[in-house]
Amino acid sequence: MQLEQTVSEMAEEVLARQAKSLADRIGQPFARALEIVADTEAGRQLRELANGEHRYERTRDWQAGMLWERAEERLTHLIASDALSGFVAERPYSWLEGYMEWLEGKEARSKYHALLEEELASLRG
Repeated sequence: MQLEQTVSEMAEEVLARQAKSLADRIGQPFARALEIVADTEAGRQLRELANGEHRYERTRDWQAGMLWERAEERLTHLIASDALSGFVAERPYSWLEGYMEWLEGKEARSKYHALLEEELASLRG
């Protein structure tokens, strides 16, 4: 890959390199190996890239743009993660509060059950 080549040239170079490697491994002619490589999902994506809207852009410009896009995605993910951890930090013992409420409810239920048992005993006896 060269800095001053177009995206289209870069994609074609990658396809050709993969086809040559395949041709050497399986003993097929280069043209047949290129068809096989181009027919894979990765090959179709490279062909789309080679023929797409960015095909005339210089590789270094396209790569720089891709690096910025990835950096923005990572930063967005990091900010979202920080916001979530901030929310958790605000209520670090919320699970404990919920458990304590549950225990309090359990105590009230046990008193209710004791009253029911007394009532049932008086009805039986």
